[in-house]
Amino acid sequence: MSDKKDQSNGHKPAPPYFNYKPMKQKNALSPKVGNRPVDPDVIVGKSTVKVPVVLAETVVQLDLNPTIKFPEPVLEIKNIKKNLKITQCRLLLPTNKLFIAGFVRKNIQYATPKYGTKDAVVSSIRSLTIDVPFKAVTDVEYLRKPQFSYGPQSQEFTFFTKSDLPDGFSSKEHLLSADLSQFDQYSGEEFNELPYCELLSSRFIQYDEALDRQMGRVQNQKGETIDAPFEEGTFNSIEEKMVVEIKLKVLQKQQLSVDSKK
Repeated sequence: MSDKKDQSNGHKPAPPYFNYKPMKQKNALSPKVGNRPVDPDVIVGKSTVKVPVVLAETVVQLDLNPTIKFPEPVLEIKNIKKNLKITQCRLLLPTNKLFIAGFVRKNIQYATPKYGTKDAVVSSIRSLTIDVPFKAVTDVEYLRKPQFSYGPQSQEFTFFTKSDLPDGFSSKEHLLSADLSQFDQYSGEEFNELPYCELLSSRFIQYDEALDRQMGRVQNQKGETIDAPFEEGTFNSIEEKMVVEIKLKVLQKQQLSVDSKK
């Protein structure tokens, strides 16, 4: 009733004021459009720039030997996905020691038995995600040495003073010494650019071996022994031997002189 009354009096109806119909896209392909190349604006002549410079590019090899325990009996491992995570990559100046820390994220997909017979085992596919940490120190070979400056050596200095002597000394004599009423020093700081790392690639070589598997003994998720083919067996932990190769760059921002001809 109120809407009709508003329209009869010449007032606009309540929102929405119009019948909106979204445009329907008939074709999912984007149309091809044209473009034209544009010459970038550059400074001609000699300039000084501050850019990242590669100090070293190296491959670091890490040898890991973790023991992994599962929360339930495992019939077999189906797949293992690995990702490298670096939490520290620090070049200790003025040395060439590179400190590396991080972990390998592992997602292990495995089958855990539910029930079985002498001819078959029915299992559930589960997954376990863990982090395998590591720390290492290695020497890097420089392609270009880092820029590093020490602060100036702290030096103390003083000023000569001449003062009167107390009673008991000749009035013609004076005390000649350094001014002990003040402290004077020359010191300072040098602010260096901190080197940093960039990851290029990682490689994993691994060997996993069950520690407590017994052939003919199969346990379900509750830890109960169930029937299974004679060659089957479950285990709860594995020992892993893994070699990790990390390819990385060590960089530092430095000032370089460049000459643009055109």
